[in-house]
Amino acid sequence: MNMQLKNNLRELRFTKERTSQEMLAYSVGVSRQTINAIENGKFNPSVKLALKIAKFFNKQVEEIFYLEEEKK
Repeated sequence: MNMQLKNNLRELRFTKERTSQEMLAYSVGVSRQTINAIENGKFNPSVKLALKIAKFFNKQVEEIFYLEEEKK
């Protein structure tokens, strides 16, 4: 079974006072491009970055990032 890391980061940004990619990136210490790549599934964050993002949103990591079976 092949699993892919997915996230609901974009949805969370829009539910927390319409947080921009720039604001989130600054708050967790990465570039806006990194946040964009994570949202689009092109980059998997380190555990440390995932924890920082979860703390920013006051959520558990599992509420933001989850595994989904890849479609064949």
